[in-house]
Amino acid sequence: MDTIENRLQAVKSRIASACERLGRDPRDIVLVAVAKGFPAADVRAAHAAGQRDFGENQVQEALGKVRALDGCDLVWHFIGPIQSNKTRPVAERLDWVHSIDRLKIAERLAAQRPVSLPPLQVCVQVNVSGEASKSGVTPAEAPALAHAVAALPRLRLRGLMTIPEPSPDAALVRRRFDALATLKERLAREGLALDTLSMGMSDDLELAIAAGATMVRVGTAIFGPRTKDREAAEQRRFANPR
Repeated sequence: MDTIENRLQAVKSRIASACERLGRDPRDIVLVAVAKGFPAADVRAAHAAGQRDFGENQVQEALGKVRALDGCDLVWHFIGPIQSNKTRPVAERLDWVHSIDRLKIAERLAAQRPVSLPPLQVCVQVNVSGEASKSGVTPAEAPALAHAVAALPRLRLRGLMTIPEPSPDAALVRRRFDALATLKERLAREGLALDTLSMGMSDDLELAIAAGATMVRVGTAIFGPRTKDREAAEQRRFANPR
């Protein structure tokens, strides 16, 4: 049967197989199930099948699911762009932010993170492919931003994130991932204790793991194909939270 549980296990098998070929430990790879556009019931089903880390990239949709699944002991990752006026709820309710691309956003998150919570885990998003439509700083800009973010209170800079352009050229995609890994190594030499490379999705997770990914963000291969109607319905559902 084509169920969320079966698809989740298939993704985990892909990760395990890639790690076996590369001599890596699959326990070193965190699978983030990206539930954008899918209902809280699907997140609950994935959690029942053993998944704990979930990703969202729309603030209101993320907050709605956090509320709906309160008590499930989930780890919530925000992987989309954040507007300045939406940093507070992200700082107060989520565990990770992968998409830091401006110091202003990081400063607001740091100021708004409650002292009663552990530091917010964050990554700097790097636009390794130079696409105008993609968020993220350039590789040349990333070191300055990373050092500035690492100095902020209430945040813990864990590493780097990227979303390269989709391409059938596996060699090109691998070069994009290698570029992020090289940048992480440079920052480590500069004194930043980074342990996270957030890269790789449904179609290219094996290439990302080969380049050193420690987190892969997978949506379609777990929850199925998204449609614009489905996404719009989920966003409307949480547009006016009580």
